[in-house]
Amino acid sequence: MHIPPYHRKTTWQRFFAGAFFGGFIAYFILIYMYGTMYEELLAENMEFTSQIRDLKDQNEALLKDKEDLDEKSREPLTVSSIVITIVEGDQLKMDRLIELQLEEMIIEEINHLVGEEVDMINKSDQLLLSAIENKGFTIEDVTYYFEVNKLTIASELEVSVIPKLSN
Repeated sequence: MHIPPYHRKTTWQRFFAGAFFGGFIAYFILIYMYGTMYEELLAENMEFTSQIRDLKDQNEALLKDKEDLDEKSREPLTVSSIVITIVEGDQLKMDRLIELQLEEMIIEEINHLVGEEVDMINKSDQLLLSAIENKGFTIEDVTYYFEVNKLTIASELEVSVIPKLSN
């Protein structure tokens, strides 16, 4: 079997030279396209890695916050302040100064409740009502008694009272 001598014909030489240089150029184009695609994928991978790291940090911070809140919620709720409101004080024609003095006297009477647990105060609310209603508060030779209108037991103990004069 005989291989024809194509290497001597110029048309075949041009074809083979063109195929060789075309393959050479195509190889470099392929390498360039692969490099740019790989560079884009690498940049996207770095971006995703950064996002994952940020999300992990955020997740850890949220879990730590949740643990702190769990610890705080396990602590019993305590009374931090006491607010006394005198309602219908204008019926006895009390001025604001007397109302403020009476509010301070009531706060002094139940001031020992600051720092106590809300559950304990809630269990003994009748004792608190009796302590306010059965005590007379004297200002300028006039004794005032109070009837508790509203009692709110939370971190801020709110008591609304109605004043009554002694008989």
